[in-house]
Amino acid sequence: MELPISSSLSRASISTSHPNWTQNSKLRSSPHLKPRFRNSLRIFATASIRDARDAQSTDSSSANPAYKPTPPSRELRTPHSGFHFDGSTRQFFEGWYFKVSIPECRQSFCFMYSVENPAFRKKLSAVEQATYGPRFTGVGAQILGADDKYICQFSEESHYFWGSRHELILGNTFTTGKDLPPPNKEVPPQEFRNRVSKGFQVSPLWHQGSIVDDGRTDYVPIVKTARWEYSTRPVYGWGDVNSKQKATAGWLAAFPVFEPHWQVCMAGGLSTGWIEWDGKLFEFENAPSYSEKNWGGAFPRKWFWVQCNAFQDSDGEVALTAAGGLRELPGLNTFENAALIGVHYNGIFYEFVPWNGTISWEIAPWGYWHMSAENKAHKVELEATTRDSGTTLRAPTMEAGLAPACKDTCFGELRLQIWEKRYDGSKGKVVLDVTSNMAALETGGGPWFNTWKGKTSSPEFVNQALNIPVDVEGILSLVPLLKPPGL
Repeated sequence: MELPISSSLSRASISTSHPNWTQNSKLRSSPHLKPRFRNSLRIFATASIRDARDAQSTDSSSANPAYKPTPPSRELRTPHSGFHFDGSTRQFFEGWYFKVSIPECRQSFCFMYSVENPAFRKKLSAVEQATYGPRFTGVGAQILGADDKYICQFSEESHYFWGSRHELILGNTFTTGKDLPPPNKEVPPQEFRNRVSKGFQVSPLWHQGSIVDDGRTDYVPIVKTARWEYSTRPVYGWGDVNSKQKATAGWLAAFPVFEPHWQVCMAGGLSTGWIEWDGKLFEFENAPSYSEKNWGGAFPRKWFWVQCNAFQDSDGEVALTAAGGLRELPGLNTFENAALIGVHYNGIFYEFVPWNGTISWEIAPWGYWHMSAENKAHKVELEATTRDSGTTLRAPTMEAGLAPACKDTCFGELRLQIWEKRYDGSKGKVVLDVTSNMAALETGGGPWFNTWKGKTSSPEFVNQALNIPVDVEGILSLVPLLKPPGL
């Protein structure tokens, strides 16, 4: 049975003097979600852009985000939502990525936060370096925003960084508010504004902050300041909507091996609020959004990544995440190719990972991404290209700390196809065939001397282990003292 909805149209109204925008955006049909999808509804998706000074003078907003504190137990929570730092002095970083796409104006905002070696709250002294070896410390906040402009604020100190042990809640204060101590946990929006002049806080349901560029970036166009507040309703975690959510890299991710680890925390959501960027106020309602994280000793030697949940001509909510990397096998002094493709469509999760099938790829140093995979029931193929030159972003590195290490764009052209497999393994019925001109694309690390053609090559004993249905989180939850941070 379908839910009664008053309208099925998505609209965009844009009022700005910018020459690239038209006064009235074309109306288009909004996604229709099938009855089996728990959050079945038709969506009003709206967006507008106006001069930030006008917005401040009128003190009005067409998209008012509603704050809700994060509940102690919530639907669609994935494993590895919490902060994984265990208090030890080993090399460690954790990074988070949150993206909002605004199809009505074909712009995206990517928020990236990172903390390095939080056992040391400030730059190491000479004695500490002699004891523990060279370490990079600090907290970074980066945003790749509209028109591929960029902002970064970084501090070598992490005194005011905090993260929840078992939930996707974190924050940092770069500059404190007037006569008030900085928060060390999630607080209501107005309290955050009073206590934090420059900084951020983010949860599965709420995201706000304000940062200033620190003057360290001279190789890409920057904006000097950015502010934002928006709420989010998660639609997909990582797994079938009506099932227990999965660890993206399998149950072995609960242990400090095969690092760095990776978790998609929200493959798709709907966000409402505003972002002030380069003198313009972007306001949006029910905009597609996404979040993921990494943690461990360091990033892979090299990697690639494709993500999109803003598709054209789709009859249902679609979210794609695909990635691969060359990572070191612990204690073996060798590297392996690791990759996966995950697609959420109408409440169902189509998972293609080394332990349930094969994945192959052909990735250029920049401009072309092609991946194909199959499991027992389905085949998938994606092809992405871009003419955009990309923007260099920073990532935590062993050699230089938070340093330029990858290149991204949110203007990728993408086609995604899924087929059912016939009895002979060939392509059968088409499950999904969709396109987008808003794919997020990345290549990182290196060296990238030429096109990387690869195939998953995980050791068989690892694949066999990951195929064992181990519910690590459920088991360790029976003995909370044994539950590691992050899980």
